[in-house]
Amino acid sequence: MAKVAEEHVEARVKQLLSRMTLKDKVGQMTQIERQVATPAAVRDHSIGSIFSAPGNVPCEKASPSEWADMVDGLQRSALTSRLGIPLIYATDAVHGNGNVYGATIFPHNVGVGATRDADLAQRIGVATALEARACGFHYIIAPCVAVCKDPRWGRCYESYSEDTEIVSKMTSIVSGLQGQPPQGHPEGYPFIAGR
Repeated sequence: MAKVAEEHVEARVKQLLSRMTLKDKVGQMTQIERQVATPAAVRDHSIGSIFSAPGNVPCEKASPSEWADMVDGLQRSALTSRLGIPLIYATDAVHGNGNVYGATIFPHNVGVGATRDADLAQRIGVATALEARACGFHYIIAPCVAVCKDPRWGRCYESYSEDTEIVSKMTSIVSGLQGQPPQGHPEGYPFIAGR
């Protein structure tokens, strides 16, 4: 059954690519910021992805349902484009789903790394994923698993540690964000849970 579904997807992709103009392909490879993401821009330019930068919200104190309504509206615009290709919506959530009013905000990664608690990092990932999916986001910009060796780097606080073993241990946040692959999932094949 999986092979049939995989072949169907591959055939659909080939069919879509054969119908795409250069403008469609450029649009699909483009990610625009939410401030310029109008329904017309998404539809007319075949935009593939939208990103909400930190602090860029649809309205003051936007609730998860207000975010989801906005994302759904932009998705409807994408589906009315000539080829009807859905868009992907992203947000920055390195410390939780911070753009959403009332969301849980977690300490910087350097603080989480100081706990050396991989289970805590995984639970942070689960909470962030649940709050992001409640808003209709398809993916998040997270986690940062850099190993900071020079504190002059401006984002050193987003590193769990300068110790590679600690950083490696804290990557448990990834399974929290993605979920656990179902039994029998192919080894080495990406898995993203539909939370």
